[in-house]
Amino acid sequence: MSKQKQAELRKKVAPYEKADSKSSVIQLVNTIPAFLILWLLAYQSLSLSIWIALPLAVVAAGFVVRIFIIFHDCAHQSFFKNKKANRILGTVTGIITHFAFEKWKRSHSIHHATSGNLDKRGTGDMWVMTVEEYLQASFWQKLTYRLYRNPLVMFGLGPIFLFLIDNRFNRKGARKKERLNTYFINASLLVIYSLLVWLAGWEAVLIIQGTILFVSGALGIWLFYVQHQFEDSYFENEAEWDYVKAAVDGSSYYKLPKIIQWITGSIGFHHVHHLNPRVPNYYLEQAHVSTPPLQKATTITFLSSLESLKFRLYDEKSKSFVSFKAVKKMDATQRKQAMTNLNLTNSKPGFQDE
Repeated sequence: MSKQKQAELRKKVAPYEKADSKSSVIQLVNTIPAFLILWLLAYQSLSLSIWIALPLAVVAAGFVVRIFIIFHDCAHQSFFKNKKANRILGTVTGIITHFAFEKWKRSHSIHHATSGNLDKRGTGDMWVMTVEEYLQASFWQKLTYRLYRNPLVMFGLGPIFLFLIDNRFNRKGARKKERLNTYFINASLLVIYSLLVWLAGWEAVLIIQGTILFVSGALGIWLFYVQHQFEDSYFENEAEWDYVKAAVDGSSYYKLPKIIQWITGSIGFHHVHHLNPRVPNYYLEQAHVSTPPLQKATTITFLSSLESLKFRLYDEKSKSFVSFKAVKKMDATQRKQAMTNLNLTNSKPGFQDE
């Protein structure tokens, strides 16, 4: 894609990057109250049966994902036109979703600026090793990476790590504004949980809120994972890396049923979002539909997205993700070829031991 075409593509999406206050307020009204009502219904239904409460908690978790998308838009200054309004709402939704707003905003902006750049991995993104890096890694590095990429660890322990550890502590060198925001959100959560335990009891809070956080966390990690971890996703070294190609070729269009698309704030149009992060979530689909070149982005469905679970390492030679099994075969073949070449070399006259 030429620079001229890239500029034209970004220009076509530009009309959708303006926040609409009415649409934003409507989204708030049909999201946050629904979550609170579902939480209350789940609590009330505990007296009847836990098997009624749990499904309600799972649905409430879906609304937490939707609230996170609002939080996400606030981090991009795209939900409201006013920066202060975005910051206040981002902090409020950060309390609901248990994410430190200023801390996450910083790391996520770095993710957007470096997505698909092999030389700038490590901040705000999933841990991705190349085949060469993995083959050269130590035993403990390989074991750690394998555990990290294991679905049970990533989607099982991942939410617990995010909510209890990663979002509760500031990074080293964080600025005052970022540190204070994290402290405020942590203090707010402490007060809220104290009140909930006092009013509802710790067992009810653990069952309902525990389910909500675990399910919403696992769903959030899955969405972030699958939108960049597809077979032919875009990765390049700094010299060849291109922002627009990283957005369109390195982010998928996750085609989901309409109800799931609604609950996830249309984040499946991830290629549009990465091309222009200032487009609010409620305009992502319109931008996709009205811009034909964007419709050529890699499209995945729920069923086809399950294949991404086997993609563990990025192969720079084939420009695609591969499985550990494929790398093992690849490594064995290379070792065999190396031994064959060595034997052939040693068998030539002048190279034999005397």
